[in-house]
Amino acid sequence: MRKILSLAVAFAASTAVLAAPASAAELPEGMTAGYVVLDRRTGETVAGNEHHQYRSASLVKLFIALDYLESHGPDYEIPADDLALLEPMLRSSNDDAASVLWVRDGWEEIVNRMVAKIGLTDTTPPPAEKRGTWGYTAVSAADVAKTYEYILEKAHPKFRDFIMDNLEQATKCADDGFDQSFGIPSALPRPGAVKQGWSGFGAAPAPGEECVPANTKRVLASPEARSATELASSGDVDLTSRVMHTSGTADRGDRRIVVVLTSQPTTLSWADSADRITDLTREAYRSLA
Repeated sequence: MRKILSLAVAFAASTAVLAAPASAAELPEGMTAGYVVLDRRTGETVAGNEHHQYRSASLVKLFIALDYLESHGPDYEIPADDLALLEPMLRSSNDDAASVLWVRDGWEEIVNRMVAKIGLTDTTPPPAEKRGTWGYTAVSAADVAKTYEYILEKAHPKFRDFIMDNLEQATKCADDGFDQSFGIPSALPRPGAVKQGWSGFGAAPAPGEECVPANTKRVLASPEARSATELASSGDVDLTSRVMHTSGTADRGDRRIVVVLTSQPTTLSWADSADRITDLTREAYRSLA
């Protein structure tokens, strides 16, 4: 059983002004960001642009996993075949696993159920014509933070432990060969559970990257693999820019929830995008110290 800081606090108990580079004017050229850092012990929150919608990329995998657990109930023993989907999906952001569960468990209805269950206000499923593209789900930093708060404070302990324990075992290299150690893992002194997201960076790791997929075959239709030029606008959500997101917890007992969502210029490399979100994550975390 995990030892959790059990403190049910209001999500927006208080809001402080985040130090540089929080304001849009101070962010690097072409970058936008929405962020939330919540101290679950004190209820203090720093946030900026927290209700702005971004395409979720792999952050929707939190919904897929939680919906699976909620739908089956706490007495259900997860079969080995499903563990082989859920664990790599959470730890190594496996896209094939997410696609199997997405289709099998109801497509956009997964998102609709989680919106109703958690009380999300900025989250919407992919448009009907793109229903198979789970990474087109729209989310905000506020809603992702609220999802972690739900998992930690309201979900059945068995569900909480399964999700958070797997996220604590997040691998440096994702199953698609990208290095997912940007943001929280690199920026914070005591990172906890982590779920990352990215989209628009192409179908293979950049030259010279440390992470190389064991199986170089990629599912090119997956939201993580699509190049930026393949992503068309849909409603108010930017599906053209590259996105890179970091989310999870930090400090003992998952005391802080940290969520930083970003869009990045299509001309920016993976490494430069990672440096930008890591720097912003560090500043956001320190602003609540």
